[in-house]
Order: sequence, then C-alpha cells, then structure tokens
Amino acid sequence: MDEKINKINFKLAFSIVIGLIMIFSIGIIGLQLPAFMPLIVSLVLIVIILRFRQITWDELQNNILAGIRTGLAPLFLFLLIGMLIALWMGTGVIPSMLWLGFKSANSTWFLPSTLLVSALVGSMIGSAFTTIGTVGVALMGVGITLGFHPALVAGAILSGAIFGDKSSPLSDSTNLAASIAETDLFAHIKNLMWTTLPALLVSLIIFVILGMGHHGGNDNQLSTLSQLITPTWWSIIPLGLLVGMAFFKIPAIPTLLLNIGLTGTVYLFNHSAQSLSQILMDGFKTTSKNPELINLLNRGGMISMMPTVIVIMLALALGGILTEQRVLQTVMEPLSKKIKSSAGILTGVVFTGITANFLIGEQYLATILPGQLWKPAFDRIEISRLALGRALEDSGTVTNYLVPWGVAGSFAAQTLGVPVSDFAPFVFFAILSPVFSLLSAWTGIGIKKNIDPK
Repeated sequence: MDEKINKINFKLAFSIVIGLIMIFSIGIIGLQLPAFMPLIVSLVLIVIILRFRQITWDELQNNILAGIRTGLAPLFLFLLIGMLIALWMGTGVIPSMLWLGFKSANSTWFLPSTLLVSALVGSMIGSAFTTIGTVGVALMGVGITLGFHPALVAGAILSGAIFGDKSSPLSDSTNLAASIAETDLFAHIKNLMWTTLPALLVSLIIFVILGMGHHGGNDNQLSTLSQLITPTWWSIIPLGLLVGMAFFKIPAIPTLLLNIGLTGTVYLFNHSAQSLSQILMDGFKTTSKNPELINLLNRGGMISMMPTVIVIMLALALGGILTEQRVLQTVMEPLSKKIKSSAGILTGVVFTGITANFLIGEQYLATILPGQLWKPAFDRIEISRLALGRALEDSGTVTNYLVPWGVAGSFAAQTLGVPVSDFAPFVFFAILSPVFSLLSAWTGIGIKKNIDPK
C-alpha cells in the first residue's frame, strides 16, 4: 500500500481528478457525447499516465478487473430485472397495474401520488431498483398518457423509490452505511429522518405544485386505453411474492429468480418455450396496433439492458483504477486531518460522497470510501457515528442517480426510457438530501456528541 501512495502523490492525484472532471464536462455537456465516450477517453489517458509513473501493466489490469468485480451483483441484477419486466408484460402483471392506474388516475394529484406509491413500495421491498423496474414502469406509462413530461414523472418515481430504499431495514445501501459507520441499523434509520423526512416533504410539496399546474392529457384517452387492456387477477401473486420475500429478508437476486420462474411458468401455459426464450432475451412485443399501447408495453428483455451494462462496466473499470491507486483518498486525506469542526467534517463527507459518485460511478464505493476516509475524524472530535452514517446516505447513496455513467443513474435511464440529463433536475429528493445534510451540519440540528465512537 505504501508503494502505491509513493507513486500517486497529492499533486498527481489532484491533477487526475481535475482532468477527469474536465473530460466528463466537455464530453457530455459540451459535445453532448454518450457517456461511454468520455469514459473510454478517461480510461486510456489514466492508464498511460499511471504507466509512466511505473505502475505495471499487470497491476493496471488487476485494478480494472477489481473495479468491475465490485459491480457484478448489480450487473446481474439488471439482467434479471430486464427479464422480469418482459415477463410481467407478457403475463399481464404490469398491464394490470396500468389498467388500475388508468381507472384511478387524477392528473392534479398524479405526481405526488406517484412519489408516495414509489416510497411505500420501496420501503416494503427495500430496493429502489426493483421498485423502479416494476411499479415504476407502470407509473411511467400512466404519467405519459396523462400528458406529463417523462422527465417529471421519472423524477417523482425516483424520489419516492430512493426514499423507500433509504428508509427500509431491508435495503442493502442502508445496511452498508450503518455497517461502515459501525452503528445500530434501526438507530441509523431513525437518525436518517432528520434529513430524509424534510427532503421528502419538500419534494412532495414541489410535486403537488407542479401537478396542479398540469393541463395535458384527458380522461377520454385514459378510458380508451383502459378498454384495450384486460387485467388479470393472478397479478396479485407475483406482486405478493415480491413483497413477501422482501419481508423475510431474502436477497434481491434469489427473489427475482423465483419471480422469473413463477411468471415464466405461467407464460408457458399459453406460449411455446421458443416464445419464452425470445421474450426473455428481446423483451415483450404487443400484438396491439395502437401506437400508444405499443409505446407503453414493448419493454424489457436482457438485450434492453446491455447499453446500461456497457456504460456501467466502463465506469467500474475507471473506478477500479481510481480506488486501487487511492487517487481520491490521496486528495482528501490531508484535508480530513486538518478539519477540526463537526460542520467541516460533515461537509467533507458529503462533498467526498458526491465527488466519488461522479468519479467512480458506483454508489457502494461512494459510500465505503468516504466512510473509511472520514471515520477517524468523527472519533477525534467526538461526534456520534450516526451522523457519519447519515451523511454517507445523503451523498454517497442518493446522488448516484444523478450521474449519467453511474450504476443507479444508468439503470433508471434505461428502465424508464428517460436520459439522466433530463430527469436529474426533477429528482428533488436526491438533490435536497445533501442540502438538508449540510443544513444539519452547520446548524447542529440532529448532530449528537458521543464520546463512545459507536
């Protein structure tokens, strides 16, 4: 480890961080290139730079592979969600949710209702990804039919799903943050409410205001589409299975596999094995000639997830080099040792979490690295580590949805069919969480002093 630190000094690490920020800014904002282009350019340049610093080719390759390995679980999860969306379309589960949405939708209250429904489902199953890929897809269809801008609907879905994920004891990210901070899980969740509830409340108010000003869509259009969809009673079973397995704390991958097995078996009652293999790979294709219904229902399949998988693998590869060579740590460590105030330390955690998300693109690493970096500072000035866990969630977890090459952002964009750059300004919960975290840090509200670091 010392050898790596000697090779990557502060000046070089700082230059790399600034250089990457410039590459991403020019490539994505200036030239409007797809996210994979600045990622490839960054990978090539950083490999060349580090090779000149006597980092061996083997070490660089191992760094890249180490980064990719950290994302194997979510990458596999994306393929499973792609299959599940296709099967839930083909067996009538998502169309049944659409039918219910068309029958009960009210344009004035649709956006705040979407936020609350996503938050409720996310809290029950503890997974923002699964929430987005199931009820989120259905809510997206209803919102578009009502005439809302897709980015606005995506913002409401994501705001609710992220809140649910953060507030659930079943959530991987919530358990991770509590583990890194070495705090009790339920004490961690309770402490989150100092910033999480205000962010949700303000988001809800904003969506109420935006919904009241909406004048698109009409009831006749909803009625026409609802008549083209036949709901199925059996849709309750896979939904119940999803919630039930989450309740018993069964991990996401086996939960999705069992749901795929159940819905795949039902699909075979009326289709051939060849049709099943095709829908799993290529997604569901409706036989309806209605263009709006085609746009709503033709979704899913593993192939649909491949653009997201490609971007995420490149981001993880870059993140692997930055993590293994301690680039971000080298930049931030001198600062973390000099700051003496609780407000300054919490600000550092939030800033590091956001920066890590944009540089590494993986929310777990953006939680782990700031936690490891700033944990000694909390013990030094005797702040409760509950504050650390909350700051990690308010920055490392939520802001990944705002990163075009981030694991969460890429997944949401592909699943909901809206680019990150479009929906990011409307994911108010993800924007407000770090804001309220900083307000808490500088006002002292919700910050506990604790001589015992745990």
